[in-house]
Amino acid sequence: MAAEVQIHEKLPLAQAIPLGLQHVFAMFGATVLVPFLTGLSPAIALLSSGIGTIIFLLLTKSRVPAYLGSSFAYIGTLTIFVKNSNDLPSAMGGALAVGLVYIIVYLLMSVFGTAWIHKIVPPVVAGPVVAIIGLSLTPVAAQMASTNWYVASFTLAVALILSIYAKGFLKIIPILAAIIVGYIVAAFLGIVDFTGVKASFEHLIAFPVNFSTYQLPSLNKEAIFLMAPLALVTIIEDLGHMIVLGNITHSDPIENPGFHRVLLGNGLATGVASFLGGPPVTTYGENIGVLAVTRVYSSRNLWVAAFIAIILSMFNPLQALVMSIPQSVMGGVTILLFGMIGAAGLRTLIEAKVDFSHTKNLIIASVIFALGIGVSNHGVAWATAVGIIMNLVLRDPEKN
Repeated sequence: MAAEVQIHEKLPLAQAIPLGLQHVFAMFGATVLVPFLTGLSPAIALLSSGIGTIIFLLLTKSRVPAYLGSSFAYIGTLTIFVKNSNDLPSAMGGALAVGLVYIIVYLLMSVFGTAWIHKIVPPVVAGPVVAIIGLSLTPVAAQMASTNWYVASFTLAVALILSIYAKGFLKIIPILAAIIVGYIVAAFLGIVDFTGVKASFEHLIAFPVNFSTYQLPSLNKEAIFLMAPLALVTIIEDLGHMIVLGNITHSDPIENPGFHRVLLGNGLATGVASFLGGPPVTTYGENIGVLAVTRVYSSRNLWVAAFIAIILSMFNPLQALVMSIPQSVMGGVTILLFGMIGAAGLRTLIEAKVDFSHTKNLIIASVIFALGIGVSNHGVAWATAVGIIMNLVLRDPEKN
């Protein structure tokens, strides 16, 4: 195998399958974590990510080797409508609205290009919003960890050690590895309920979507209002991923096939996920990390990963196994994951060199943080909307 395998190259299946499986391992922990936290089906999330990735690869002409997994940006709203209110149709209506925002932005970019996005959501808005997405979820992580702090702390320690000191493939999957190790320890301590796992072997294979109880997405105004504005945040996230991906693969996906195609693929994938009952999807940095480590950029491996995810979604014991993971184990890894999201937002501010000696910047960031963390109901959505409005309306007399 050459030192680098380019995007257009097609490796033999004997090599493509394990490389595709590696991408599945990289995305698996985060993709199933979202439904675990929100009350959605992990199997449907896997199905949505597999189908969504195929749609994305088709629309980007296989020139963007990216995997689409469950987005963390919508956890709060999905939890409210699915886990707390048992209103899946409304949640999926909100997810459908997210997909439509993507498509609208795709149409605008096709005509006007991409520069206008940075004017609407500059780093001073995007950074704090990304930060509060993570920070507003940390109480959930702490609550899960509190069911058994010993197991949670051990799981967190494993994730931290692997993230810093692991080598090779293990360094790519510290979260998944920590969940596996934490699960084994929890099983030895007798806090894992295997009842559902045992029962799942009675029907090994089943399509994740239950058509006998299926309901179409419902256009609930509250769900749409809460979820649709967050699409601008994940669009900026996609843009950042494409810049990083271009640097790694020595290509320019923003120009070829074009960022507008990236958004169309992501939007249609999210729309399809909403009809399946899955969370909105987004490009995954974890899988971009796999590309960077392996230097194997072939899109064929992402196709393989997508088909593997679809196959796994139909294997009932896998879903039961995921659902049997103790809350303390998940609490340990989510402390790290949600904290990292918060830190990523701060990193955006630092890398963009946002000048907080300017009152406008200071006010925008302050209000976003205050609303996002302080408002108990839908704080992130309100903070995003208010931040965008303030950035457009306020003028900065301190700038020459």
